Amino acid sequence: MASSTTETVMVIPVLPGEEPWTEEELAEVRTELHDDIEALQKKVAAAEAELRQLLNEGADVAGRDPADVGSTNFERDQEMSLAANVRELLDQSLQALRLFDAGEYGVCEVCGNPIGKARLQVFPRATMCVACKQKAERR
Repeated sequence: MASSTTETVMVIPVLPGEEPWTEEELAEVRTELHDDIEALQKKVAAAEAELRQLLNEGADVAGRDPADVGSTNFERDQEMSLAANVRELLDQSLQALRLFDAGEYGVCEVCGNPIGKARLQVFPRATMCVACKQKAERR
């Protein structure tokens, strides 16, 4: 009796008119997400190190020129904003990879419709379709 092996093929939904995902395209997306996560983790670490340095420099303001203090505060605020943005991108990439590995990638987290192959190829960390993303940004 011959044994049959069943290979699980991930099916990611596509929009009408789009070609189905190929195994090569799926592998490429997963690799891109993984590489993105590694790069963003390095950026988060660098931004946090820069922020720590700015916080240490700005701790002692006694005797410093008010303009220097203001400049340091501005730099610190900018660095905090950049670090928060990078952390948000990292969280999005981690979420997309979790969804990918769970077989739930490509489905809008708001409406449940396909996100679309073209959108995911350009922005692999997308978790919402274009319509839902536009609604969210208007709020």
